Amino acid sequence: MKKIRTAVIGVGYLGQFHAEKYAVLPASELVAVVDVDRQRGEEVAAKVGALAFNDYREILDKVDAVSIVVPTQYHHEVAKAFLEQGVHVLLEKPITTTLAEADDLIGIAATKNVVLQVGHLERFNPVVVALDGVLNSPRFIESVRIAPFKPRGTDVNVVLDLMIHDIDIIQHIVGAKVKQINSIGAPVFTEEEDIANARIHFENGCVANVTASRISMKSERRMRIFQSDAYITVDFQNKKVAVFRKGEGEMMPGIPNIKIEEKTFEQGDALKSEIEAFLDSIVTGKPPEVSGEDGKKALETALMINKKL
Repeated sequence: MKKIRTAVIGVGYLGQFHAEKYAVLPASELVAVVDVDRQRGEEVAAKVGALAFNDYREILDKVDAVSIVVPTQYHHEVAKAFLEQGVHVLLEKPITTTLAEADDLIGIAATKNVVLQVGHLERFNPVVVALDGVLNSPRFIESVRIAPFKPRGTDVNVVLDLMIHDIDIIQHIVGAKVKQINSIGAPVFTEEEDIANARIHFENGCVANVTASRISMKSERRMRIFQSDAYITVDFQNKKVAVFRKGEGEMMPGIPNIKIEEKTFEQGDALKSEIEAFLDSIVTGKPPEVSGEDGKKALETALMINKKL
């Protein structure tokens, strides 16, 4: 099988991991890494056995597919250049800074018949995959994603940095349009909001209460889902899912026994799974797991939350 010529644009903290995955996947031939920091690019290139470039324009005609892991404000410019060249793109989240930019990229990808996948990594978390077949018209969702402060990612506020992961998951499992949003937030360590809460009402009646913080003492990524036949808890960090349902018999008159199903999953490698899915879409022609349209929907809701802050 002919290998896909790949490259990573931006090899900072996260981009380096992209490069490492491409370097070992059998469908990929990692030919280049690109970074504006020449020394950083050369260091990563030496580790993964690829060529280092300082300007992404130098490799537009040298690759078949790229991961773009640059600051959000450059997503549209860089992704557009590769899509117009007919290169498949895995673009880190959020897809762009504006909906118009997202529409532009989606349109170019369709015209050029290339894959545009957005890097909403949690979709490849095994606990999210495990929810298939368990969910049945959720009525209320409570989500908490908190983490200690880190300087990276602060080019955007906490909604676009962290909360957008849960926005994408929630919209994916609810499957309905947003009706109304109320939100509140505060900047603490940066000039952008570092902690935020949003209450999202969907047209099908489901309500989601979503909290995100990047100024906490610990890391926690949890979601609780309430539906008519079950209560479901999801621990993204420790890869655990618990489902509580009515069991057979009664614990006391009129009160049914509770049946608890708990599953713990291997830690796995969500980034590797994400990149494998991207490469598979290129080879098979299947739609990407997280499409440009999915990325736009998450961005649209995030921007609505920001507008209400």
